[in-house]
Amino acid sequence: MEKFPVEDEQFSVGSAVVEKISVEGQRNVFCRLRGYNVLFIGGYDKYGTTSEVRAASENLTPREIRGKYHPLHKEIYQWFDISFGHFGRTSSSEHTAVSQQILNSLFHNNLLMDHTIQQLYCENCLKFLADSLVEGLCPECRVSCKGDQCEECNAYFNARDLLNPVCKICQNSSLTLRSTDHLFLNLGSLQPNLRALSERFTFSNQLAKKITEKLVGKENKIPPKCITRDLKWGVPVPIEKFKDKVMYVWFDAPLGYLSITKCHTSKWELWWKNPHNVELHLFMGKDNVPFYSVHFPPYLIGTGESWTLPHSIHATHFLLYKAGKFSKIRGIGVFGDEVKDTNIPVEVYRLI
Repeated sequence: MEKFPVEDEQFSVGSAVVEKISVEGQRNVFCRLRGYNVLFIGGYDKYGTTSEVRAASENLTPREIRGKYHPLHKEIYQWFDISFGHFGRTSSSEHTAVSQQILNSLFHNNLLMDHTIQQLYCENCLKFLADSLVEGLCPECRVSCKGDQCEECNAYFNARDLLNPVCKICQNSSLTLRSTDHLFLNLGSLQPNLRALSERFTFSNQLAKKITEKLVGKENKIPPKCITRDLKWGVPVPIEKFKDKVMYVWFDAPLGYLSITKCHTSKWELWWKNPHNVELHLFMGKDNVPFYSVHFPPYLIGTGESWTLPHSIHATHFLLYKAGKFSKIRGIGVFGDEVKDTNIPVEVYRLI
């Protein structure tokens, strides 16, 4: 499984190499030549603020914009000779059903907590701002970044902690704090289960191992994770008090592996509820390791059901471009529509 790209934007060569070509190599060289039955699930992460902002900038709805970028992505996949067992989207009805089922199970198992928090509000846009809709300076290294993660020093924080925050939509700097209620997943109560699971992980390198060990170790208590957002575009929260909110994209997006497999076959549970006979291998850049090694497994563990959980975490370092790392956010690097113009054969990218 690879980390899903957002359909409403270009992906960089770094993304193609790190996630998709890595999966191709593992599937074709390691697995298929050994006679294993392999399913490569790919898809689009359709929800979240990225889609809303991109659609608004082009005077389209998030649903309308998907037709613009899919042909371009398809052409790039074909050029890289990347094929999928099944390719889907997180905007499907199957995805909504699977995500809501998981959230309901966590709720009934008393793993969700209702908290009132202070969140940045744009008086100009008249809306609460999700983390990625806020830009400012990283409180750790003082480099420009968006509101939930610094790409320079890899620090994670709340948008409220940004220095000189501005609204990404309208560039308004007069942001206020307002109270809003959200659902939080009690990760701390699942930490012993997660720690035991992580000790069985196979890591592609020491980097991914150290990131995971630091977060789940006994000396560190994982804080509750907010899993809802004040947005319109997303998977609706199936709980009455929170019916005007949607799921946090990093909650529902990993569940897309399950829902897209369900779109592929009616026997999808033979893959996903078969932990003794199926191995789940995840591929990503190092910045996404916490989401898939620490946050994703508890979503399934907390249901109390026998899910197929991650077996290995394959993470790579960032590709560099002119002494800096590839970055979609900053527009740095070589992107999908430019790669053929480099005159570099596709085989070279497979060896990076």
